[in-house]
Formats: sequence, structure tokens, C-alpha cells
Amino acid sequence: MLIDSHSHIDGEGFTEDIPEIFARMRENKVMGSLIAGCSLNEYSRGLNFVKKHPNLWYAVGVHPSTTTDDHEPTTDGLCSLTADKKVVAIGECGLDFYYDDVKKDKQISRFKIQIEASKRVNLPLIIHSRDAKQLTIDLLREGGASSFVLHCFTGDKKMAKAALDMGGYISFSGILTFKNAQEIQEVAAWMPHDRMLVETDCPYLAPIPYRGKRNEPSYVKFVAEKLAELRSDSLENISKTTTENFFKLFKKATLCLDNQ
Repeated sequence: MLIDSHSHIDGEGFTEDIPEIFARMRENKVMGSLIAGCSLNEYSRGLNFVKKHPNLWYAVGVHPSTTTDDHEPTTDGLCSLTADKKVVAIGECGLDFYYDDVKKDKQISRFKIQIEASKRVNLPLIIHSRDAKQLTIDLLREGGASSFVLHCFTGDKKMAKAALDMGGYISFSGILTFKNAQEIQEVAAWMPHDRMLVETDCPYLAPIPYRGKRNEPSYVKFVAEKLAELRSDSLENISKTTTENFFKLFKKATLCLDNQ
């Protein structure tokens, strides 16, 4: 059994074939998926979607590159949006300095607010970090974060070790299967088994053999297979471990097997 720890299947790219997507998830023993919010404007859509389907969960947050929100997040506002049992995390949030759509100081402010909100409601953070490895770690450390996942990990061993030392988790996406991902693969082979997750980040970053196509939760199996290969382990063990890790981190998430 696998869990896709990060997806965006509530979006427009999936409205036409949701039943087929769920069928392929069952066929590949992918039993659930966490949908990460990127904008407060998406909150109602995302929460309504996960409440209609078993074994889907939601994270509320504002992506560092989001420019479409009507207003910026506040600590009190974010906390008030976590009351529903299906909201199990804050995010995705963090820093993205690859693009300059949102100024760095604004991204940093957003991130600090979401770190504080996660502490106040005792929910984990889902962190996006691109071209901002050290500052991401610095802000997490300064903010006293201890429950978080570096999603779609593209960092190095130094960043991974710093995150692990704070109690964080590392989530691997389809990038792990790419030929030019040697540094990420080295981290995946090295890191402790009790801190790793797998994800798709769909519709983005489809793994080999679907690279370049629309990604979907069932493809998390290929990420898990690559992780098993790198660690000289079995797919069964990797599936069991990453699923257990998911529920250790996202303690509010519950699995309903009767609907599978």
C-alpha cells in the first residue's frame, strides 16, 4: 500500500477523469493522497473536493510564488482554516527564488507566518524550497519548526541532514527517476528509512516512463520502485515504510479501508 504524500488533483487538469484516476490508484495499490493548497482562494474548492472522497486530505497554505490571492495569509486566519478533520497540514509554503514573481521579502514574511501557524495548531508544514536551500533551513530553525516535510526534494545531503536534525522528513518525487538526479538519488540511498515519503506533485514531474506527460497519483509507484532500487530494498518494504511515515507525520490523517 502506498500514499501519494503531495498532489494537486483538485485542479482543472483532472476534472474530466477523476473516476478513472481513482481506479488506477486502486489498481496500483495507492490508497490515498494529500492535496496541497497553493492559494487561500483555492481553499473552498480543495476542501470540498477531499470531503467528497475517502482517503484524501488537504493542506491549507500559500505557495511562495502565488500572485493570485486576494489577500496575504495571517497566522490567525490560517489557524481558523484548519478546524476541519480533513485539513491535516499547513502548506505548501516556503521559498522559491528561481522566479521573481514575488519579492524575496514577501516570500520570507509568508513563510514565517505559516511556520508560526503550524506551531500554533500543532500541524506539520509542507515546504517548497527552490534555489533557497540555506535560507529555508535558517528560517525553519529560527522559527522553531520541528514537524515538517521538504516536499519534492531537490536539495543536497547538507540540506537533508539539517532538516533531519530538526525532526523533518524528506519526500521524493518523480525527479528521483531522472537520469540527471544523481545528487538526489544519493540522498535517497543514504537517509534513514523512518523519515522518507514518496509523492507525485501531480500534474507536474511525471516519473520515467511517463516523463513529459500529465502526472497522477498512481504513478507514485514508480517513485517507490526507484527508491527501493537505490536502497537495495523491496517495493513492499518501501511501500510499508513510507506509508507508516506518512501517518506518523500527518497524525490527523486517518485511512478508511472500507472504501477501497
